[in-house]
Amino acid sequence: QLQLVESGGGLVQPGGSLRLSCVASGPRFDYYRIGWFRQAPGKEREGVSCISSSGGSTNYADSAKGRFTISRDNAKNTVYLQMNSLKSEDTAVYYCAVDFNRYGSRSCLSPSVMDSWGKGTLVTVSS
Repeated sequence: QLQLVESGGGLVQPGGSLRLSCVASGPRFDYYRIGWFRQAPGKEREGVSCISSSGGSTNYADSAKGRFTISRDNAKNTVYLQMNSLKSEDTAVYYCAVDFNRYGSRSCLSPSVMDSWGKGTLVTVSS
């Protein structure tokens, strides 16, 4: 099974940008959907964006539309989340996760759909 490691988090000012990376180790990375999720202190984990196995289909939470872009490079076993125009409310631990169900029909923005998770990377948006 895939193991996932996130990186790229840090402290950024409001209006700034960050690019998160999720690197997978293990077989058949290009078989599976990958999602980005986040969890702010005192809040439930929520879906941010997800991408199909080929990269041809993407989904975004309303809070991410127009500001975040998800992409993947299957040759590098990596999924990216480019985050622009960051706001204080984007502050959270960001996780990537994989859905091992190749034929799943449920939304990949739902945390309950995902089977394996990275340990997360902290994003802090503050002046």
